[in-house]
Amino acid sequence: MDLGNQSQSMVASALKKAVDKLVAEGSQGLITDIHLQPIQSVGELLVFDDEDRQLARAEVKEWVDYEAQTFYSEVELQLRSQVVTLKKKGILDKLPLMKPYSFVLVDEERETVADLLLVDDDTMLLSDGLLKGLDKELDEFLKKLLEE
Repeated sequence: MDLGNQSQSMVASALKKAVDKLVAEGSQGLITDIHLQPIQSVGELLVFDDEDRQLARAEVKEWVDYEAQTFYSEVELQLRSQVVTLKKKGILDKLPLMKPYSFVLVDEERETVADLLLVDDDTMLLSDGLLKGLDKELDEFLKKLLEE
């Protein structure tokens, strides 16, 4: 699923608006996550803080017509790209949040689908490729260790 230029611009604008709102409020307290909630049925992206306050929203028409079962994995790639771009441009450096904090993709029930970006003193991008197979390797290591 490819997003058109207008949708990409709307998503980028919503993320920047959310950051600007947090900067303006000087939110220093308990916020540790910024939740990005795509709503496929209406083609909308909602951005919330930990206290469930809506920070921004964007319209993404392409999501409404997407029928494959891979909706969240497709959206994850799109949103991760947008958040990483904000990080590279230094826009996230303005956030007055106590580190570590993260950008999290959530579903319509606000359950975590994926961590898009973790911001700490050193930034670590979270991706499936990094952790893929780790459980299996750890299980094999533990089994081998216990056999000895």
